[in-house]
Amino acid sequence: MRTPVTPPSPDDAQDDTEHPEAPSKSARKRAAHAAQDLGEELIRLRDTQLDALELPEPLLDAIREAHRIKSRAGLARQRQFIGKLMRDIDPKPIRAVLDARSAIDAQETERFKRVENWRERLISEGAPALRELQRWRPDIDSHEWAQRVHAAQAERERSGVSGAASKELFRALRALFATMP
Repeated sequence: MRTPVTPPSPDDAQDDTEHPEAPSKSARKRAAHAAQDLGEELIRLRDTQLDALELPEPLLDAIREAHRIKSRAGLARQRQFIGKLMRDIDPKPIRAVLDARSAIDAQETERFKRVENWRERLISEGAPALRELQRWRPDIDSHEWAQRVHAAQAERERSGVSGAASKELFRALRALFATMP
């Protein structure tokens, strides 16, 4: 004899939404690897940068311990431990702070390259490059800048390397670029 099949009740449907399907093993592995990768990024940060992130104390202690470990195998175990600790926290705020810091670092790198290129142009080209700089920034004191450029050129001709005058020119250019609109 067959047993009658009862249609699912509305309560059964509610149970399905309360307990959604667990993530697949592959998804859990990807999440674990992502957590460990983020932990490795945290290991590369300095202590002052770590303090700014306001991490949970056990994670912060584990990262600081990783800084002290010299053994390759010990450091690998510590990375795995940090990855395990990372699984219990929300990585989004940490990732957002690290991404913002990366963007700032990229801007600083770009600014440094721009200043370095201008210094090199001023030393190698001399007056034409200085005139272009003056067109771009008419508020600079041309006599003062010409002295800086001449000193850096003479220094390079004498010794073949950059020294104090070149560094002074770099600092002046950096200050000039910092006041850019």
